Amino acid sequence: MSQRPNVIVILADDMGYSDIGCYGGEITTPNLDRLAAQGVRMSQFYNTARCSPSRASLLTGLHPHQTGIGILTDDDRPYGYPGTLDRSCPTLAEVLGEAGYSTYMSGKWHLTGEVSEPNDTWPTRRGFDRFFGTIIGASDYYDPNTLVRGEEPVTELGGDFYYTDAISDAAAAFCVEHDRERPDDPFFLYVAYTAPHWPLHAPPEAVAKYRGRYDAGWDELRPERHRRLLAEGILDESWPMSERDPEVPAWDDVEDQEWHARRMEVYAAQVELMDAGVGRILAALETSGRAENTLIMFLSDNGGCAEDLLPSWVDELDDGPLYLRPRTRAGRRVRRGNEATGWDDAVPGGQEVFSSYGRPWANLSNTPFREYKHWVHEGGISTPLVACWPAGLEPGVITHVPHQLPDIMATVLEITGAEHPSADGTAPAPEGSSMLDAWRGGDGSGHTLYFEHEGNAAIRRGRWKLVRKYPADWELYDLAADRTELDDRAAAEPAVVAELSAAYDEWAGRCGVVPRDVILIGRGGAGRPSEQGWRA
Repeated sequence: MSQRPNVIVILADDMGYSDIGCYGGEITTPNLDRLAAQGVRMSQFYNTARCSPSRASLLTGLHPHQTGIGILTDDDRPYGYPGTLDRSCPTLAEVLGEAGYSTYMSGKWHLTGEVSEPNDTWPTRRGFDRFFGTIIGASDYYDPNTLVRGEEPVTELGGDFYYTDAISDAAAAFCVEHDRERPDDPFFLYVAYTAPHWPLHAPPEAVAKYRGRYDAGWDELRPERHRRLLAEGILDESWPMSERDPEVPAWDDVEDQEWHARRMEVYAAQVELMDAGVGRILAALETSGRAENTLIMFLSDNGGCAEDLLPSWVDELDDGPLYLRPRTRAGRRVRRGNEATGWDDAVPGGQEVFSSYGRPWANLSNTPFREYKHWVHEGGISTPLVACWPAGLEPGVITHVPHQLPDIMATVLEITGAEHPSADGTAPAPEGSSMLDAWRGGDGSGHTLYFEHEGNAAIRRGRWKLVRKYPADWELYDLAADRTELDDRAAAEPAVVAELSAAYDEWAGRCGVVPRDVILIGRGGAGRPSEQGWRA
């Protein structure tokens, strides 16, 4: 068996900062909690606020704008991004494959505009030896569109098919097959769940476990999560929790509380089923004897998702998105929306209901922060990151050193000894810094972090974070004293604003950030519903 470590990256989809148990959540996640106890938790790791850009950054070690995927997978040329992962940007799978690793992927790709016919932007042509999963970005959990094995469509689904379970089982099978076929080689496994991204789909028996758990409402549950985060040592006691989102009503004023609680029950079940799948992957790893020398990282691609879904029958839409199924596998009509009325006897969880959990519960998921997916305030970009590597890391560590997605490539290169093609000038050099020092108790590299999505922008250097919500002005926060971003220091610290804004502009120019105004001009002055209003 190889002495080089195996690497597993597990990515959740649209999961907030405080959802899992080891980050203060009430959702049952024993397998992720075990990884945290045996390894490292990062309190200040950042994604890029959206699905596709985060995936592009994670896999390439670059900022998403450098990869061709600055927003999603739409082709916005000549005014914007091509929306497809650039061939000149090597993926982790390509880099590790060249270093002798076997490479596997199970789950959501979402890095190409071509979702029907295999081409050079599909995972099997970007370094992965084997792939099982979906090419598009969101999908019905009971009947996902664009599901393929390798490059062949999967058309026969069992009666109890559930996509989260299928992703987990394929990933565990890759571990078993690798041990049988290439026992002397290391492997890289990328597990990209769609859970808990909408739609709210989970089997009744999984949802039943949470029946009544959310009846107390978000006003009571947010402080409970905050207290657990403080007790775990993840948050500083000097940081107050942000107030309830001003667009969210008090729980006591909410009509149809049972309906709204049910939505969060399903969301919680989706997270727990993902955790159970992680457990099956760990069991396969342990059976092979590889657990000791395998680095496992778990994180989310953006903060909790406040996206709303407007009511309609799917079969009445003129041009519904590819992820929407107009009928269930049993032939029932599918209704989309987040309102409690108009559903007859249907409730969230089953295939006939296509809903999201909305802003109020996303506000809970992102406890103690404000804002959500799309924005680069802390609620949009903060993710739990758990790293477990028994052969290389001490257990039970919490590090508060800030890092972001490009740092994953740098860390993997350090621990595997793999050489990046940029060393001979054939590819862009990775932008990140290794996290290994921080994981082992060091104070980190002290590098500057940069973010931009849909005009929402931020730069973090040391204790200071300059951030704006497009098209508003810059805000400035001292994150050492105020990580929940409640005390804007921009007016009091004009020199800091000037220094950081100049550094941001230099980075944006170097990394090919297209100004939001230019993209909107190219779209006739308005964003597409999936990107600007996302009230689809």
